[in-house]
Amino acid sequence: MTLIEQIRDKARKAGKRIVLPESKDGRMLMAANYLAEHKICKPILIGNAVDITRAAEEQNLILRDDITIIEPKVWKKNELYAQHLYERRRNKGLTIDAARELVLNELFFAAEMLVHNDADGCVAGAVNTTGDVLRAGIQVIGLKAGSTVVSSTFLMTMPDGNVFTYGDCAVVPYPDSNQLASIAIDSSRTHQKLTGEKARTAMLSFSTKGSAVHEKTQLVTAATAIARETASDLEIDGELQFDAALLPAIGQKKAPESSVAGNANVFIFPNLDAGNIGYKITERLAGAVATGPIIQGLAKPMNDLSRGCSWQDIVNTAAVSALQAE
Repeated sequence: MTLIEQIRDKARKAGKRIVLPESKDGRMLMAANYLAEHKICKPILIGNAVDITRAAEEQNLILRDDITIIEPKVWKKNELYAQHLYERRRNKGLTIDAARELVLNELFFAAEMLVHNDADGCVAGAVNTTGDVLRAGIQVIGLKAGSTVVSSTFLMTMPDGNVFTYGDCAVVPYPDSNQLASIAIDSSRTHQKLTGEKARTAMLSFSTKGSAVHEKTQLVTAATAIARETASDLEIDGELQFDAALLPAIGQKKAPESSVAGNANVFIFPNLDAGNIGYKITERLAGAVATGPIIQGLAKPMNDLSRGCSWQDIVNTAAVSALQAE
């Protein structure tokens, strides 16, 4: 099986509830039907049942009976959700009345569902912007223990079947050393959870083990030290150039004492410029299949989509979210 087929199969066994808040979008409805039919997860749609049914009919779809539809305005836990949001945001000036209004927003409602264990994961971003999705996740769910920043990874499946993890390629423009360390740790654990492989994580730079000295290389070395101290169970090394991280012969030559050099399967880019360019080069020139962005760092899985996504992308991201919820 391909990696995404393996992820779907594992998600099927997990039996998680994944909320799809943008429920009038045709792609979301097609994905919900597929997810339910193939038992990849238990999809939950947010909105008015009549409006959602009408939207499905416009797509020539008949929604399956095993898809749950929840309407925020009449949900029994509205006040509980509002009180939770108020307590989290009152120091930012949010009033209880404003909180009651805000939890009716599809993204904030979905995030509250995760906090209160009414769902296990969320997939959004087909309609809303990345900023809107992450804002709801950060303000309602917050960071998980040990994470200092919300970031992302892409699973890069190569034509030969090898799978690499790239981070961060979509969220944090210029991380400091603590943030970069958190990205490395979270990316390593994401790789292990989704692929079943031991992560061997390279902190990338334009220098290998001091071959160049610059404030930007020193940021990477500092991040490496923080990551290794924080997560001693993980195999993380740097700073390494990409070829030294990937190719055994060059890794042996440039960093002979490193167990990661020449053997890496997780690559941590020093900033968003490098990460975003790197994954797109790998996708377009090497023919890799990019799965993501996979959001990490939140206490509950709330994943973002490209607004140009297909319904198949939504299915795959829902499967990833189900495994993150394990």
